[in-house]
Amino acid sequence: MLPDATLQNAESLLAACRSRGIMLATAESCTGGLIAAALTAIAGSSDVVDRGFVTYSNGSKHEMIGVPMPLLETHGAVSEEVARAMAEGALVRSRAAIVVAVTGVAGPGGGSAEKPVGLVYLGVATKDAGHTERRIFSGDRTEIRQAATLLALELLKVEATG
Repeated sequence: MLPDATLQNAESLLAACRSRGIMLATAESCTGGLIAAALTAIAGSSDVVDRGFVTYSNGSKHEMIGVPMPLLETHGAVSEEVARAMAEGALVRSRAAIVVAVTGVAGPGGGSAEKPVGLVYLGVATKDAGHTERRIFSGDRTEIRQAATLLALELLKVEATG
């Protein structure tokens, strides 16, 4: 079950996109489809949500959305560079005007001194621009994934309301 705040943000985002006649897509790693799930939990979302890519492995990031393997090998999946490439790749491979990508360390394991549990990079891409956000969320795996999902919806809404 998704938190009410997440569903409310998803509904607001869908309304903003609908009013501008734009579609969106997601490229998700650590959130595993939660962003797309929040969006598609709202009835009628199919006129706004084009598609969601769940690219959990490096191979899927490369094969599905074109993240270059050398980029993954040099910077690692959890990096600003990969978040940007994920968003840009999903934009090219969809009919969306706005894409959000998320990659991070949700835990409880897998963290390091350089990339601690809770580190998340989000990439947003449009045909004209893009940017990334770096955040460190606290909590358990579920809380980190939910916080990343909520932030992704907020970032999409900022772009949608332009």
